[in-house]
Amino acid sequence: MSSILKVEELKVSYGAVQALRGVNLEVQKGEIVALLGSNGAGKSSLLNSIMGLTHNRSGHIFFESREIQSLSTENIVQLGVALAPEGRGILCSMSVMENLELGAFHRKNWKHELEEIYTLFPRVKERINQLAGTLSGGEQQMVAIARALLAKPKLLLLDEPSLGLAPKIIQNIFELISRIRQSGVSILLIEQNVHMALKVADRAYFLQNGKIVLSGTADDIRERKEETRSAYLG
Repeated sequence: MSSILKVEELKVSYGAVQALRGVNLEVQKGEIVALLGSNGAGKSSLLNSIMGLTHNRSGHIFFESREIQSLSTENIVQLGVALAPEGRGILCSMSVMENLELGAFHRKNWKHELEEIYTLFPRVKERINQLAGTLSGGEQQMVAIARALLAKPKLLLLDEPSLGLAPKIIQNIFELISRIRQSGVSILLIEQNVHMALKVADRAYFLQNGKIVLSGTADDIRERKEETRSAYLG
């Protein structure tokens, strides 16, 4: 397999606070890679940096062998990277359809792809004209992922897709993540639910205080329970 994303010695700071301290990470084409760690470890800072949303950073970010850290967020999306952010980022006063349209803002003739979205997310079709703010948490998460997919990404960044959801809905979300990968989209997944993340991921990295402290295949990480507990709890 060839690399779709490669991060080399990435450092990010917010004033005097250093969020990332020389992170190295790679996602191969067709992979799901989980990025795990406690709150404040720097996980969202990494995804935001890939998307061009952080500015006080150094290091290198390659997408399909092209260096992208100097590009605008819009250009990064056009190349084939999309983010479903933590907290979903749903515009509650707009309809579900209007939220979906935002995902395809840079594309023409995309509406024929809605049937693919509806196949993945039947609930989204049922709620298509409803105000997004009236949806349940699980439905809003589905809209957030569907909106990102309408950008037609080759690489999908998912930030805490199970956050605040009931166990049955979490199971549904992770089944959807596996189906998205089967459609040919590579995925970098941030997730607090380590057990569920390792069930769908091929490989995983643990981030602690802005540094990668543990990495390996999902099977390998599952077996290294003490190291995993230490990496997660610090």
